[in-house]
Amino acid sequence: MVESIKNKINQIDFSKPGIYSEGEVISYGDGIATINGLKNVAMGEVVHIYEYGSHGKYAPALAFNLSYDTVGVILLDETLNIQTGCIAKTTGETLNIEVSDAFLGRVIDIFGRPIDGKGNIFHPNPKKQPVERKAYGVIDRESVNVPLQTGIIAIDALIPIGRGQRELIIGDRQTGKTALALDIIINQGRINQRIENGEIEGKPVYSIYVAIGQKQSKVAQIIRKLEELNVLKYTIVLSASSSDSASVQYLAPYVGTAIGEYFMEIGDDALIVYDDLSKHARAYRQISLLLHRPPGREAYPGDIFYLHSRLLERSARLNKSLGGGSLTSLPIIETLAGDISAYIPTNVISITDGQIYLKSELFNSGIKPAIDIGNSVSRVGGSAQIKAMKQVAGPLKLNLAQFRELQTFVQFGVEVDPTTQKKIDLGLRLVEILKQDQYSSMPVEEEVVLLWAVTQGYANDIDLEKVQPWSKSLLQFFRDYYADTLLHINKEKVLSSEIEIKLRQAIDEFKTKGE
Repeated sequence: MVESIKNKINQIDFSKPGIYSEGEVISYGDGIATINGLKNVAMGEVVHIYEYGSHGKYAPALAFNLSYDTVGVILLDETLNIQTGCIAKTTGETLNIEVSDAFLGRVIDIFGRPIDGKGNIFHPNPKKQPVERKAYGVIDRESVNVPLQTGIIAIDALIPIGRGQRELIIGDRQTGKTALALDIIINQGRINQRIENGEIEGKPVYSIYVAIGQKQSKVAQIIRKLEELNVLKYTIVLSASSSDSASVQYLAPYVGTAIGEYFMEIGDDALIVYDDLSKHARAYRQISLLLHRPPGREAYPGDIFYLHSRLLERSARLNKSLGGGSLTSLPIIETLAGDISAYIPTNVISITDGQIYLKSELFNSGIKPAIDIGNSVSRVGGSAQIKAMKQVAGPLKLNLAQFRELQTFVQFGVEVDPTTQKKIDLGLRLVEILKQDQYSSMPVEEEVVLLWAVTQGYANDIDLEKVQPWSKSLLQFFRDYYADTLLHINKEKVLSSEIEIKLRQAIDEFKTKGE
């Protein structure tokens, strides 16, 4: 009899996690359960906890803490009657989500279920994507040298973003972080529409907006705006609102990344916005403290850096042998009183390839987007710009740098010579040009024309308060009478001498008509 039992035990394959493993819930509360009796369970494995008094209904949970004789799990569904004494079983599987193009235009939860009231999502050819996975290695990646046009003139000219890059958006509350990210998503939709209509050539970019701990009313406003501008069809909204559990908020960005990787791996380009990772870190801290993990700095657990590094490292531009797709990420971090040296901000700054710093003082003084050019940087730089933008961005950077130095100098009321005053006047007009209303993203060719016109001195005789209306009139003039020149810049992506002659001719004509 004993030999028979030994033989049966020897036949069990214990190399697979969770096989023939069953335990019992010994404590439960706040979305956290402690289970006794689970053998050979893996970190991150899905565990089914069966509802009390039921053998059919179960709540999925993730193995999170592996102790000597117990396992701490986080529940992903708290609607069932889970209590002490419930049976728990391992599954031998990690968390996956079925993804397809059918997600585009929909609002979903972390399980891929629709929450927009538009009916079920039918997946024609779904693909199982792991929620947690190892990032692609260096050999599998291509250099980041294809621009992701944001439509924000200050970003495209001074802090360019490339497809496959990780660019942090950081700033205090109410400085326009979400508005900036939303404008970038909207611009991708507008570019996709132009590509579909055959107006321009290019590869579309599909967007994923991950709302972490946001109010449902705020998410609803974003969805309405995307629908109103007819760009929701190119976008997936994944919501883990403030009313959801910390477990759901913790998983949301990983699920969003898995969806983004689906598009990347089929050769498409995707953009993902995490709004925001400060709330994500707080959700993880809450889970960790409930699981009695030792607190460290600001009560965050020791692995808080790994939390975001393993997430953001998954953004990449794959090489041609893997399809050449890309996943660009725009994580958002909220600072307190402009303190970018706090724990979570410094962590994410060190992980990303640059940051766009939004400053409260600029926002309150009417400069929107409130980008602090001095503290913002893109570590990809000119590699993520078309040649035409490089040609106009060079003089722009130089003129702005000179203006910042001179502006500090003249604040004390010192009289300056005419040459210095000319540089100051140009700088003031460049600052006006970099102001941009929300939902008014510009095609790259219009950005190039406008910057070229101002850096060439065509706005020098325009009163400062009239620079914004002048720039809008100039671009409308180009759309009406020189649309072929704009399309030529978009297609050739360079300012040739012939194009510059046309630009001078067009602007002279515009100024004559204006007079």
